[in-house]
Amino acid sequence: MRVATDIGGTFTDLVYVNDEGEIGVAKSHTTPPHFEKGVIDVIEKSEIDQTAIKTFIHGTTVIINALTERKGVKTGLITTKGFRDVLEIARGNRPDLFNVRYEKPVPFVERYLRQEVEERLNYKGEVLAPLNKEQLTSVINYFKEQKVEAIAVAYLHSYVNPVHEIETVELIKKLWPEAAVTASYEVTKEWREYERTSTTVLNSYVKPIAATYVNRLHNKLVENKTESQNYIMQSNGGTTTFNSAKQTPINMVESGPVAGIYGAAVLGEILNEKNIIAFDIGGTTAKCSLINQGEVKVSTDYFIEKNERSAGYPIKVPVVDIVEIGNGGGSIAWIDGAGSLKVGPQSAGALPGPVAYGQGGTEPTTTDANLVTGRLSPKNFDYEVDLDKVKSAIKEKVADHFEMTVEEAALGIIRIANSNMLNALKLISVRKGHNPREFSLVAFGGGGSMHAPALAKELGVKKVIVPVASSVFSAWGMLMTDLRHDYIQTYIRRINELDPAELNKEWNSIETQALKQYQEEGVSEEKVLFARFADIRYLGQEHTVKVPVPNGEWSDETLKEVVKRFGDLHEQHYTFKLEGTPAEIVNLHLTAFGKVLKPQLKKISSRSSNIQEAYKETRPVYFEEEGWVETKVYHRSLFGEGMEISGPAIVEEQSASTVIYPGQSLTVDEYGNLIIETGVE
Repeated sequence: MRVATDIGGTFTDLVYVNDEGEIGVAKSHTTPPHFEKGVIDVIEKSEIDQTAIKTFIHGTTVIINALTERKGVKTGLITTKGFRDVLEIARGNRPDLFNVRYEKPVPFVERYLRQEVEERLNYKGEVLAPLNKEQLTSVINYFKEQKVEAIAVAYLHSYVNPVHEIETVELIKKLWPEAAVTASYEVTKEWREYERTSTTVLNSYVKPIAATYVNRLHNKLVENKTESQNYIMQSNGGTTTFNSAKQTPINMVESGPVAGIYGAAVLGEILNEKNIIAFDIGGTTAKCSLINQGEVKVSTDYFIEKNERSAGYPIKVPVVDIVEIGNGGGSIAWIDGAGSLKVGPQSAGALPGPVAYGQGGTEPTTTDANLVTGRLSPKNFDYEVDLDKVKSAIKEKVADHFEMTVEEAALGIIRIANSNMLNALKLISVRKGHNPREFSLVAFGGGGSMHAPALAKELGVKKVIVPVASSVFSAWGMLMTDLRHDYIQTYIRRINELDPAELNKEWNSIETQALKQYQEEGVSEEKVLFARFADIRYLGQEHTVKVPVPNGEWSDETLKEVVKRFGDLHEQHYTFKLEGTPAEIVNLHLTAFGKVLKPQLKKISSRSSNIQEAYKETRPVYFEEEGWVETKVYHRSLFGEGMEISGPAIVEEQSASTVIYPGQSLTVDEYGNLIIETGVE
């Protein structure tokens, strides 16, 4: 049996699949600060035989929470003499351009804990000045006095040659083995001094937190007699072992959300849908990502806490390209100073939650609005719903302000939330040169299927796919992932002057490193697959385009093909290409997959074609432009292959609701996925 668990802000999800391909799901409440308790709770709630678990995969928000809540440990930084203020200087390109009171983000390491030592390499990695070990020893003793718990080491040009970082880590471990230490070459071999230093510092900052959490989770599993192979989801869309996760926990910064994106890509492959927009609405946030020709886009240009007012903190590790906004089921509706209705980013969370939960929430949320308009049924809540209290909250906080009915106010909340989500969907599609008509929308998360049909129609997407177990789809995505490691090496060369033999040597060196790491993790060479990319730019440009490039030995012809691919991609991204301008490689990027046995999707039985078997009730639902419409409601669990219904209709399951608008139609495919035709021509 393979089991995946995913910790969210409100719920901890579980999906399991057995040898027969049968899928089971469970949900229980997340239990901060002891998140591992929620994991064990949901395993027990699922009633699976824990001794039968052979593979256990876990997605967690522990790392991103520790960073955003500043719950890491006291961290010191050791860097090259003259560079202690790299974190303070940061970048000059500030987002809030005309704000004369703009302040740069405060570094995670205070200045008195940023220490310099004499050492120097040039840009080729040649040693100009040796490492001063006497200075280093006094810095280590100083950190001991200051009760530092973790140390980050980031030297100039160590991405080319990490010799001094290796010597530094060896000395720290010899003199102070208890300290958690990270050298920059362990997390990234990509240039850009500030970004590399920031990544190293943030990894050290959360390293003890990650180790404690992973160890506690492992011990809990052992206590429950679970003798499984244990993996953790990474931000790059692949998994890694518990031990690797403890060494570079910064790779787990988007551990949970990316699993759903990768799951959408796998589902698209099964359904022969190469172009997918993955759309995930949870309790607090909505997340989306674009999958073009089956490829999940991964980038190292990731930031935490970046917005229109703050430059945020860069993390130079591979992360699935994802847009996230503060709009979900628990997002609060409120009136701003100008008298306009806003929804989010503030959230009612798990406690007190929406007014409908009856746990003390007083602010109306998107969930409350969906309840008032009939999209959700009070019968499907875990709590006793006081509908009058919900209506009263919307009336008092929204309807009275605009002198409208409660239903109109509730619909207004939904439309504002939809507008916010539509902007996010446009950011990853239209604004990046993609036509939404060429894509299908895979909707998941607790609220994905409720909002997706309306959003798809407005965006111009013809088809919406609501997968089986949609409310726990991120956990399902983990079951379908392989082990994955990314190796990125800065390697600046002009392509027209490049010797293919030299480049082949570099690729082989990176592939050897990947095979060595997998060997240490117990994965045999025949199960390792490589995918290559190169970050390329025109001469004189600052930033790059990531280009998929061929595996195997390169020749002059290969280089010509790579330049052509770069030109085509540059034109797609920026609407032009520069014929005749030399191109140069900046980074080589190898993705190494460790293939694991994945479950086969089980096809559902074809029930009798009588849709009435799945019919549940008829209830009024409030639609845009239509008003109250008597709408048929169906049990999803009673659907069989080939069943069809026309909108308006609602399909309910244990923890999600799918809203089909007038003029739309739904078909059930052979795997039990809901395929919605949105009515877009």
